[in-house]
Amino acid sequence: MDEAPGSVEVGSGEPLVVLDHVNKHFGDLHVLEDINLTVRRGEVVVVIGPSGAGKSTLCRAINRLETIDSGTISVDGVKLPDEGKALAQLRADVGMVFQSFNLFAHKTILENVTLGPTQVRHTPKRQAREQAMALLERVGVANQSDKLPAQLSGGQQQRVAIARSLAMQPKVMLFDEPTSALDPEMINEVLDVMTDLAKDGMTMIVVTHEMGFARKAANRVVFMADGRVMEEATPEEFFTNPQTSRAQDFLSKILTH
Repeated sequence: MDEAPGSVEVGSGEPLVVLDHVNKHFGDLHVLEDINLTVRRGEVVVVIGPSGAGKSTLCRAINRLETIDSGTISVDGVKLPDEGKALAQLRADVGMVFQSFNLFAHKTILENVTLGPTQVRHTPKRQAREQAMALLERVGVANQSDKLPAQLSGGQQQRVAIARSLAMQPKVMLFDEPTSALDPEMINEVLDVMTDLAKDGMTMIVVTHEMGFARKAANRVVFMADGRVMEEATPEEFFTNPQTSRAQDFLSKILTH
């Protein structure tokens, strides 16, 4: 297979998420500057970089929670629609887990997980319930299914949020700083679930400060600064031999603490 000059060949799957010359401004601030990024099916891409680099905006743009000014984003060969049913359908294919858990406070854990499949995918309630319980089992909170979110710890709530996204059977999962709102002792329980997902072949784009997860679970690390992709490499290459001074500076600050 012929590779474009300078491209990084990682993962054997076909392209699933493709960003082509994507630009986004907030007023005068150029938060995404000419972003080109291809994520292949089954690949885990971890996006890291300093605060204000544009990482979260990148994540939100892929789900069209943020509009873009120019360029294109496509998921599984389909360009992101502007609005309407087509956008709702595409969002169903793109799972999203945020810093805050965004669970419905007045619905039980089980109801939180079955809502999407029954409302959007029109899954029969009994089937949705069975699938939800299997997913809650998978993330280790099946015994909490009748509780309300406020009765769970932060780590448990985030694991429910992951199960809720998985219930939609997405083609790709986006994680935007999924552990940054958690107490330190809860972080690993969420990262363990994410690591298992990666091993199972889920396509994932993860914005995180957790370098251990990046080293262990990522196929590729994408380093962003000032709204641009500065470099991308395997975790081994990136952490042992960063190519840009920005990446070297970033790593020297975070890896010495």
